[in-house]
Amino acid sequence: MTIKQAMHDNDLDSSLPVEQDALGLTPAGAALKRARRHLGLQLGLGMLLVMAVFALLAPWLAPHDPYLQNLSLRLLPPAWADGGQLSHLLGTDHLGRDYLSRIIHGARISMMIGLGAATIGAVIGVTLGIIAGYFGGWLDQAVNFLVTCQLAVPSLLLIMALVFVIGQSITVVIFVIGATHWVFYLVVTRSATLRIRELDFVAAAGAMGASKWQIAVKEILPNLVNQIMVIFTLEVAVAILNEATLSFLGLGVPSPIPSWGLMIAEGKTAMFFQPWLVILPGIALFVLVIAINLLGDGVRDVTVTNRRS
Repeated sequence: MTIKQAMHDNDLDSSLPVEQDALGLTPAGAALKRARRHLGLQLGLGMLLVMAVFALLAPWLAPHDPYLQNLSLRLLPPAWADGGQLSHLLGTDHLGRDYLSRIIHGARISMMIGLGAATIGAVIGVTLGIIAGYFGGWLDQAVNFLVTCQLAVPSLLLIMALVFVIGQSITVVIFVIGATHWVFYLVVTRSATLRIRELDFVAAAGAMGASKWQIAVKEILPNLVNQIMVIFTLEVAVAILNEATLSFLGLGVPSPIPSWGLMIAEGKTAMFFQPWLVILPGIALFVLVIAINLLGDGVRDVTVTNRRS
């Protein structure tokens, strides 16, 4: 080998994907090694953990009762503005309720709805996707017909109509959003199932006497976990935005429950004079959604094992 060829080989080695450095590690170890180098994943996870702590410890971290009204202190500006008070760091709303306390409790509402709706969508979509991809035939055609019907109606309009008919509550919002956001799960899991069912280990399980349902649950489903995790994180963000949209339009979480979308809706009438009423919950919503998206992108990057150099 010449010096020039050796230098060329070294250049190729330096451009190899991260998986080349992880040779000899288990898949989980290789993914963990990639995660330690992924800035977006670490940033998103850190931001999300901070907001999760605020959501879980809201009753103890909130300085005031988020439902307590005091009309003598209505529309106080934040503490750093003229007329603000340190006892109400982010000011108060039109009913004199502490804004910081409502934003902290709003994190709990948004995360609960996002996780709940994404879980319901995952159960529906993954189940239908495996059934359509593995069993095929008329079941696949029936599932495809359901997808066509779902895509024929704008999801937001369908959600609004269902909430209007059933009634407003946190439980209704969770189930309605989850029941209308399963198509992405289905499409991805069906495509992956069509590929996995042709692999040797599936045929070996069938040859050993496993039933089709046992193969679907014990052989195919575990191999879909990575794809499901990525979709789940993205669907949590979508569900949170849908809840905020519904609450802004008056069809989401009912008042006086602290919801960031509802807080923006209540503050829009005075946004030109007290802009913090819209800006502060908007920033909280933006930070939560961007953190979840960063986490989802990071999970996708570190769980992909077949990268190209």
